[in-house]
Amino acid sequence: MKFSNTVAALATAGLATAHGHGHAHHHKRATETETVNTGPVEYSFVVLDPSKSGAPEAISINEACQGLADHKFEWLDTAVAAACSSSSTATPTSTSTPAPTSTIAPAILQETLAAITPSSSSSTVEPTSSTSSATAAATSSSSSSSSSGATGLTAEFPDGEIDCGSFPSEYGAVALDYLGLGGYSGIQYVTLVDDLVSDIVTAVTGDECHSGAMCSYACPPGYQKSQWPDTQGATGQSVGGLECKGGKLYLTNPGHKQLCIEGVGGVHVKNQMSSDVAVCRTDYPGTESETVPLSAVSGATHPLTCPDGDTYYNWKGKSTSAQYYVNPKGVSAEKGCQWGDGSEPIGNWAPLNLGVGYTKYGKFLSIFPNTPTTTKKLDFNVKLVGDNLSDECRYEGGTFYDSKGAISGNSGCTVGVTSGDAYYVFYE
Repeated sequence: MKFSNTVAALATAGLATAHGHGHAHHHKRATETETVNTGPVEYSFVVLDPSKSGAPEAISINEACQGLADHKFEWLDTAVAAACSSSSTATPTSTSTPAPTSTIAPAILQETLAAITPSSSSSTVEPTSSTSSATAAATSSSSSSSSSGATGLTAEFPDGEIDCGSFPSEYGAVALDYLGLGGYSGIQYVTLVDDLVSDIVTAVTGDECHSGAMCSYACPPGYQKSQWPDTQGATGQSVGGLECKGGKLYLTNPGHKQLCIEGVGGVHVKNQMSSDVAVCRTDYPGTESETVPLSAVSGATHPLTCPDGDTYYNWKGKSTSAQYYVNPKGVSAEKGCQWGDGSEPIGNWAPLNLGVGYTKYGKFLSIFPNTPTTTKKLDFNVKLVGDNLSDECRYEGGTFYDSKGAISGNSGCTVGVTSGDAYYVFYE
C-alpha cells in the first residue's frame, strides 16, 4: 500500500536585530532613518504521516532533502523548494528501485523559527488558575466616550468615532504606556504608491498616532490583534493595526469588529521559579518589534497566544505563527518587551526564542536560540511538556536536547502537538 507522507517545512528567519522575512523596516531615530536588515532564512521539517493520523515527527534538513533526492518525498507544492536547492547537505543518489512516493508540505509556518524538539518530560501538566491584571482590565466593563457603550473584549469598535490620540482600552486593547507611544505597541507612518505601501517609518518614543499612521496595539494573554490592512509593504514588509484618518481611528480588517481575537488555545507558559519572567511577542503584522508583553508570574500558568495559520495573517500567501522572546529571570515586561541596544541580553537581544503556530495538521511548538543576534545563554531552563508531543524538546544549561540527546549545532528543537495541551515550563 502506498502512503503519502507529508513534510512541513518551517521557514526560519534569522535576524541580526529583529525577526522578519527577508525585508527591511525603517526605524525612525530623531532626524534620520535607520534600515534594519534581516538575516538568512533557515528551515526545519516535520513529517506528517497519514498512516499515523498525521502525527508530526521532526526530521533534519538533511533527512528531508535526501528523502526528496531519493524520491521518498515530494513537495506538496514548490513554495519553499529553495530550502533544499540552497542546501549543500543533500545530493541526489541513484536507486535501482524508487521508494514509495510521499508528499512534502511547504512552509506552513512562515514565522516559526529554527528546528526544535519536545520536552524532556512527556507527562501532562495540569494548568493552574491565573488571571493577569492586563486580562482583568481588558475584560472588565468600562464607560466609553463613544456611542458604542464599550464593554471590553466583546465590544465592537466604532469606525471614525475615536480620536487617534485616545487609546482604545475600553475595547480590550492593553495600553503600553511605558513605550511612550500613547499606549500603542507600535506606530508605522506609511507612504502609499499605486495601492502598495512603498515606504514605512517606525515611530520612536515621543511620537504619536496621527493621520497617515498605522497604530498597532497589544491584547491580553491568549488574545491577539485582529486588525491589519490588505495593503501591505511593496517589498514584503508587514503592516498592522488601526488606521488614523482625519484624526480618527478606523478598522483595517472590518471583518473583525472586536479589536482582540483569541488564538486556538492549548499552549501555556508555566513558571516554576521564584522569579517572574518577561515573555515578549513580536508586534506582527506591524513593526515586528518584541513589544507585546506577557509577565510570567512566579508559580503561575499563563496562556500563550497561538494563532490559527489558516485564518490569521498571511505573508505572501503563506501562513504565519507567533514568535516570542524570553528574557532572563527577574527582568520586568516594561524593560524587556521593547527594543534594546545590546548592552544587556534583553528585548530583541534576549537569549531565547519560542515559536508557536497551528495548521490543520496540529500545533507546532519550538525553542531556539536568538542567533545570530546574540550568543548569550539564558539563566534558567525551558522544556516542553504536554499530552501528545511528537518528541522531547528542552533547553537546559544552555544546550538543546531532544529524545536522542544533545542536538548537534545547538540549533534548537521543534515538536508537533496533535491534541491536548502543551506547556513551556520555566525551571532552574
